[in-house]
Amino acid sequence: MASSSPLSPGTMLVAAPMMQDPNFHRSVILLCEHGENGTFGLILNRPLDMKLGDVMEEFFAYDPPVHLGGPVQRNTLHYVHRRPQDVPEGVTLTGGVVWGGDFESLKTIVRTGDMEHDDVRFFLGYAGWSPGQLQEEVDEGAWIPTSIVPDLVFDPGVEQLWREVLRRMGGEYALLSTFPDDPRMN
Repeated sequence: MASSSPLSPGTMLVAAPMMQDPNFHRSVILLCEHGENGTFGLILNRPLDMKLGDVMEEFFAYDPPVHLGGPVQRNTLHYVHRRPQDVPEGVTLTGGVVWGGDFESLKTIVRTGDMEHDDVRFFLGYAGWSPGQLQEEVDEGAWIPTSIVPDLVFDPGVEQLWREVLRRMGGEYALLSTFPDDPRMN
């Protein structure tokens, strides 16, 4: 199956249906960095049973959920948002999605309640690949790269994200979205 998008920051990676690695089975990853030093991304559809208040001791006007960003350094906090005017120094990916930025600015608008719940998503850990590793995995068919769909990055319905991204890709990818979790059950 051919890649539908080049690898670059802002690309979404969709795990191929047959991927068995439990860290990435049916995952959708937002690439935040891709270059000669390797690749960094965040899994968008692995909600954790915890809130930001469980990770930080600060008071916030609302307590947003935290997601598992990946199996690497699960003790690190990362975030994507769509408020670049309020959170400077972030990396603009595409379609208004920004990775990181000045954390003090983010804490201020979250603490005061001046941020919509669907304007930011928090992650513990990340997914990482050494230089060339991700491209090899894409070439082997483990990942299907696609253009980012900004509304899906912040969609609260993460349980269906894998299927929804494939459906929106259309054609043979839409057909893959119906692939059963366990092919023996087909």
